[in-house]
Amino acid sequence: MRTYSKLFRMKRFFFFVFLFLVLIACIRNPLKVNVSDVPVELKIKHLDVDLLKLNEDQIGAAIPELKRSYGEFFDVFTYRMISIGGTEQENFPELLYSFISDTLLVRKLVKIVPEKVDTIRFRSDLTNAFKHYKHYFPQKEIPAIYTCISGFNQSVVVSTNLIGVSLDKYMGTDSPFYEQLGLPTYKRRNMHPQRICPEVMYAWAATEWTKADNSNNLLSHMIHEGKLMYFLDAIVPELHDSIKIGFTKQQLDFCKENEARMWTYLAEHKELYSTDRMSIKRFIDDGPFTASFTEESPARTGVWLGWQVVRSYMKQHPEVKLTDLMDNKDFQGILNQSEYQP
Repeated sequence: MRTYSKLFRMKRFFFFVFLFLVLIACIRNPLKVNVSDVPVELKIKHLDVDLLKLNEDQIGAAIPELKRSYGEFFDVFTYRMISIGGTEQENFPELLYSFISDTLLVRKLVKIVPEKVDTIRFRSDLTNAFKHYKHYFPQKEIPAIYTCISGFNQSVVVSTNLIGVSLDKYMGTDSPFYEQLGLPTYKRRNMHPQRICPEVMYAWAATEWTKADNSNNLLSHMIHEGKLMYFLDAIVPELHDSIKIGFTKQQLDFCKENEARMWTYLAEHKELYSTDRMSIKRFIDDGPFTASFTEESPARTGVWLGWQVVRSYMKQHPEVKLTDLMDNKDFQGILNQSEYQP
């Protein structure tokens, strides 16, 4: 009898261990994959270092070497980021030196940016993100990464197989430069180093999977943005949602607590299928808050709701691969098959 009782207790013990393991498997994030063996050699070059160390008498001779070394990004930088044109202009050396010798701005940034942005962490975060990218998209190329100081122009630029990152746009929310520039609080809130990786990966995804021709109403924009946000779920799975989307904790809590109300508002006011440009911008674009809701709401609530729809869709269809999701342009089908119930 004692042997039977002992055997029964052992069986019960192993049953509960099995149940516990099943439970853990159920709640485990399936996007947290092991990418330690994924080979990625990330090419990162620092134009800010090579350019801003030049003296006036060096600039003319250095331009051909900079153009050779940095290739297309050198033109991206001079044309799109600091807007001085290209090397074909007769006075290009003077214009370039005028930018790098601006003692009131650029010369100060040269000293401050390395103190505020940890480039070792920058490399580590992006390498890990692109390992995940290569895990899901093994056939795709890894872009070269170029850093620069742009004088507070564009944060991230993307061109053919390259990404440019303006480090002076990520010096921290309390940077006195941003206040002196008169930037609104909602913009300064996301100008910190933790936002570099998600903004880089979002920008890259947005060029790899551009808006479809049938993205003509609010719902299609919401689902498109939701796919890009789910892409971040897969590429930077350890990152908190607030960092991925750039919300404060209070704003994220607002969205969670008012999810059903926001969705109901869009449905009842027939906003989901509105093709009005201003209606779409109201729920998709950045700003201090969403005008249709309260001032406690964040802007881009349509992006957040689209994200939840896509998450629901992927939860309902675990057989769907990330590659299939990103190529899927049937926005209505994604909503219908998501069984989304906020």
